[in-house]
Amino acid sequence: MIRELCKDNAILSKKCQRATPEDASLAQDLIDTLHSIEDGACLAANQIGVTKAVAVYLDDSGEAHVLYNPRVMMGLNAVRTAEGCLSHDEPAKVTRYGKVKVSYDELVDGQFVQRRRDLTGWEAQMVQHMVDHCNGKLV
Repeated sequence: MIRELCKDNAILSKKCQRATPEDASLAQDLIDTLHSIEDGACLAANQIGVTKAVAVYLDDSGEAHVLYNPRVMMGLNAVRTAEGCLSHDEPAKVTRYGKVKVSYDELVDGQFVQRRRDLTGWEAQMVQHMVDHCNGKLV
């Protein structure tokens, strides 16, 4: 289901609760909503008004990746950059790493399986942005 984007700072600034396997339908709502947004690249659950740690991003081929309970474990090559957000009108100056190691849960046969992954470039930047959202950090 396509959801309306949330612009309420009271919701966006709340740290999200841990996701559970029962949040699978929320992940599909994020995917559907993200696909409906022109030039949308990533979306966290609190951006559609749900304070659960679930995020989705599109890779270079347009494939959606769902991250439950994402966490940046390590970052290298920090740079200062301007970054846009679907929840705010103006770009913000942020520090992002060019390479990150992330930890997240993936839903496999109805159960969470913990994964780790190294990301670089644009994917690394999107995941850091979504982790900030899950932590209630407004960008």
